Amino acid sequence: MTVTMSHAEEKLKHYFGYTHFRVGQEQIIDQMLLGNDSIAIMPTGGGKSICYQIPALLLPGITLVLSPLISLMKDQVDALLEIGIEATYLNSTLSKEEEMQRLADIKAKRYKLVYVAPERLEQSSFTRFLAELDLSLVAIDEAHCMSQWGHDFRPSYLKISAWLNELIKKPRVLALTATATEDVRHDLQQHLNIKDEQVFVTGFARENLRFQLVKGVDKWSYVEQYLQKQNYSAGIIYASTRKEVEQIFERLKNKGVKVGMYHGGMNEQDRHHHQEAFIHDHVSIMVATNAFGMGIDKSNVRFVVHYNLPKNIEAYYQEAGRAGRDGEPSECILLFSPQDIRTQSFFIDQSDMHEERKTQEYEKLQQMVAYCHTEMCLQQYILRYFGDDSEEQCQQCSNCNRTGEKVNRTREAQMVFSCMKRMRERFGKTMVAQVLTGSENQKIKQFQLDSLPTYGLMKQWTLKNLSAFIDYLTAEQYIKPTGSAYPTLQLTEKALHVLKGEEEVFQYEQPKQEEPQEQDDVFEALRTCRKELADAHHVPPYVIFSDKTLRQMSQYIPLTEDELALIQGVGEQKLQKYGETFLQVLHQFQERKPEHSEIAINTSPTKPKTSSAKKGSYLESVTLFKQGVSIEDIAKERQLTEQTILNHIMKAYQDGEPLELESLVDKEKVTAIKRVVDEIGSEYLRPIKEQLPEDVTYQDIRFVLGK
Repeated sequence: MTVTMSHAEEKLKHYFGYTHFRVGQEQIIDQMLLGNDSIAIMPTGGGKSICYQIPALLLPGITLVLSPLISLMKDQVDALLEIGIEATYLNSTLSKEEEMQRLADIKAKRYKLVYVAPERLEQSSFTRFLAELDLSLVAIDEAHCMSQWGHDFRPSYLKISAWLNELIKKPRVLALTATATEDVRHDLQQHLNIKDEQVFVTGFARENLRFQLVKGVDKWSYVEQYLQKQNYSAGIIYASTRKEVEQIFERLKNKGVKVGMYHGGMNEQDRHHHQEAFIHDHVSIMVATNAFGMGIDKSNVRFVVHYNLPKNIEAYYQEAGRAGRDGEPSECILLFSPQDIRTQSFFIDQSDMHEERKTQEYEKLQQMVAYCHTEMCLQQYILRYFGDDSEEQCQQCSNCNRTGEKVNRTREAQMVFSCMKRMRERFGKTMVAQVLTGSENQKIKQFQLDSLPTYGLMKQWTLKNLSAFIDYLTAEQYIKPTGSAYPTLQLTEKALHVLKGEEEVFQYEQPKQEEPQEQDDVFEALRTCRKELADAHHVPPYVIFSDKTLRQMSQYIPLTEDELALIQGVGEQKLQKYGETFLQVLHQFQERKPEHSEIAINTSPTKPKTSSAKKGSYLESVTLFKQGVSIEDIAKERQLTEQTILNHIMKAYQDGEPLELESLVDKEKVTAIKRVVDEIGSEYLRPIKEQLPEDVTYQDIRFVLGK
């Protein structure tokens, strides 16, 4: 009997309860029924599994599904058994007796679908077993793992094409993935010998997802407030390191949140326990590294928060795409801080990848960084990365909904491009910005860059703002960084048109957020509280908190310990000793808390104003340091303590001055600090200090982290 699409629709209705196929499914299934090998590139939640499950029911033999994670096979098989489709899996979780029984049942044709990991193809006994079966279809799930250009390349996947070529009776082959760039697609075609016309791309857009980029906030406070607003609906929080996952998990757990965690350092039993709890709604939040999620079929994830920068766009879109698989509106939020770039660069640098692959990974990381600085629609940026040059904007991401006006930045852009050309495109962002702002850094003089006509051309800009502008020009593809840990900048064809005056550059200028006003009655209530505490502890009031600290409290009305910790002058020790007492006072004024103060408190804290005399003192120290004078000699020359000079240097660094603070720390200490930070994160200094030798000081750690 000839099998047609009408038979496929009958199976769809009978087993899955749908009357129509989604976009792309019918076309791909039709090719499977005709016997044509194909590649299917469909967005996460687009229904890829239907594309091989329906043919499996209609074709006479067995469908072999090659899936990368054994921890997910049981869930996929259980879901099929639940709707009456005979399926099984073979993996290392089975006992020898269970495996032998399943092999016998497979040979007896009791199953239509069999799930295995690609690694099993390395077992000659298993490939001989497969050679005796009637295989109608081989489905390769997460097929991007087969490509060396894919974001999750796995050598075991390379065995698949060799095994397929050895088969005497050739089954149909269907390779499926949600994230494949043009390079990955070509790689898959070459491995599987599939022609262009058999590659089906159903589009990458996920219209139900709202992408948001958040910069310059205290990440933990943002997450805490966001989860409260979401009423702790189902969501995933991704972090870069195991230690950060554990820290976020513990903090949420201590606040009574039903939360699970997942990372590669946990044993398999614990990972499975937490994953099952999340899938079955026993916990609402999963905190995880990128080890979690491939193939997770939980449809009601309402949000995905990336606590750190992902390694590339493919990984980000796959992880973010785990939100809203049911088609309902969902949010994808990326919390960006520059420190994350260093972490991801460290991962690449410490990997055992060959140099060509490292270069590629650095380039992909730069494209991820550019996502954090672009002003185009975020969804559109992602689609463009995958080769979809749609001009349609999503109208719902944080860029589409930004406020502010476009300002003509053509002249400033021409200055940057001209400076790069005069520097022969041999230097990175920091050096370009230093030349334009007229920095007196020793390296500038060493390379005689202070003699360039562009030296000091943009001295009215701060180094920090100019670096951000260069990031914007990079994101908009006027500038291309080279693929390395310390990329140099090169001009693109697009920049040359601007230099010639043929095109203009525009950038959004964000309206400045006004700081909330100090509230005198709140300040007086806090002063009364301070006086009572001072009398009780027999110390002067200023020892408790300064007036400036109390005034900032009166501005922002912090209501939690985490918010209070963001106020200048509130350290960990004072927070523990006095925090609860002051929060009791502040809660009396909670209705006076300024709107959006959770953002303002993170991004716009009141800075203590320095007198002109003190400012001059600080600049003199910085100038000497740039000239290569040691801290000890600066202190002697200026008749100040070394700690005061160190404070001057750190303040300059935090204000955007390009100072090489690591040069103040022994190389062995730098290596040790970075190793610990990679393992446990950089949010708090004390845990880092506790895992380092005693001769590593807090100041050493601050210099390496730039804190």
